Amino acid sequence: MSPRPAIDHIRKPQILRAAAEVITERGLGATRIADVAERAGTSAPAVLYWFESREHLLTEALIADESAFADELNAELDSLGTARERLLAVLERTVSDGDLSLWIELWARSLHDPDSSAERRRLDLAWRGRIATIVREGQEGGEFEPALDPDAFAVEFAALIDGLGVQVTLGDPDVSAERMLDLLVQVADLQLATSLRGSLEGAVG
Repeated sequence: MSPRPAIDHIRKPQILRAAAEVITERGLGATRIADVAERAGTSAPAVLYWFESREHLLTEALIADESAFADELNAELDSLGTARERLLAVLERTVSDGDLSLWIELWARSLHDPDSSAERRRLDLAWRGRIATIVREGQEGGEFEPALDPDAFAVEFAALIDGLGVQVTLGDPDVSAERMLDLLVQVADLQLATSLRGSLEGAVG
């Protein structure tokens, strides 16, 4: 049976959280609708009421995860006074929240699935836009190198974040979360002609 309308607003977030957990643990290929239903404390038909396939679940779970991350990050950024502080906060939060398992699954599907590719592109553009906006704010406030192209920097910097994040997610012993943060700060310092290091104390331990 389909879930009752009275609990729809509760059930769907529960299923998305469960899907994110199970896919992260097992990978999309080894995840069954029944596994997600069991983790969410519901039935397979209830999951299928909302999501027609595992692939749909993956995309929606990633969107929900990214939206929650963005909401928390925005609340933190709103409390900070300078672009330098905001960029450092973005890096610290990204590294501390750095499991890219869902992203890796989506990237793999994007190679062959147009819908997944389009969603990947939308999320990437939003992420790069966030970085570019902070850089522009820093340039306007005299904090960052004024001649730098914010959009070009955002593309390159986001790619670096992704690449390092994959290595951290895979457990590469040569790329720890601490080293990822250190490398990102070094690149930002160099290209933006700034210094983020003063606020690194107590970042990722």
